[in-house]
Amino acid sequence: MIVITAPTGNIGRRLLSLLVEAAPARGEELRVVVRDPARLPEAVRGRVEVVTGSHGDAATVERAFSGADAVFWLVPPDASVTPDEAYSGFTRPAARAFAAHGVGHVVGVSALGRGTPQAARAGLVTASLAMDDLIAGSGVAYRALASPSFFENLLEEADSIREHGVFTDTAAADRPAPLVAVADIAATAAGLLLDRSWTGVGSVPVLGPQDLSPDDLARIMTEELGRPVRYQRQSLDELRSTMLGYGLNEAFVEGMVDMKRAKDQGLDSGVDRSPQAGPATGFAHWCARTLKPAVLATPEAVDAASTTSGGR
Repeated sequence: MIVITAPTGNIGRRLLSLLVEAAPARGEELRVVVRDPARLPEAVRGRVEVVTGSHGDAATVERAFSGADAVFWLVPPDASVTPDEAYSGFTRPAARAFAAHGVGHVVGVSALGRGTPQAARAGLVTASLAMDDLIAGSGVAYRALASPSFFENLLEEADSIREHGVFTDTAAADRPAPLVAVADIAATAAGLLLDRSWTGVGSVPVLGPQDLSPDDLARIMTEELGRPVRYQRQSLDELRSTMLGYGLNEAFVEGMVDMKRAKDQGLDSGVDRSPQAGPATGFAHWCARTLKPAVLATPEAVDAASTTSGGR
């Protein structure tokens, strides 16, 4: 029995699609934890067991993890609380349930940065790494999918790219860093959940095929979209003011600012790049298949496509 949390999010829905096809041949049953079962694809509803509720709720995870052999764990973003509440606070009921029900293996979506000088002051990433420690302390075999920023974050910039030919972030224009497609994270998770020969606690970097700077991204987007695209750097103060203007939790906003600062100082560059075990989607390929249709689409379609879970 494999349990999938956040099965309608950007990573979870791709993982669910992979497991629905592959799990039955391996004798695996699938269970999902979802707040609104109506959001599950109609094609999979009859092929999985559904537990309705939030996987941050103790009663829900008690039901969900009973009889479970493996769990895919992803914390949904919640900017209304502090980073510790968003990650460890949300995960504590699950960690207790892992132990109580003898769950053997957990695969979680986490972040790069462990062991770097920036790790202790990286805001949301620091909170994510603390969540990993909490899960590892429950006694399960655990693999944290250590991920950099997602290509899919650029979908939030589709309107600006369409209307002004501009995308923004806070990193230095010439700083290369790893980036990854969420489909690659899902594929890596599927492999670990289906082949549970691994033991102990560790992290699995999912880096994408190459490091790219914002200027590199602008050049590739220009080539793939057939229109000029340039990068505009935003200051951390501007980011803070914008997020606070949305009424978000002040501590969460500082966590985002601290994460962005740490990334610009090399947080995501602490892992030696080696051939990625799973798929490695190139940015140009992702642009052609995902970003270009979004830039050419209506704003409403872009809003639907850019809904993510666990983005950073």
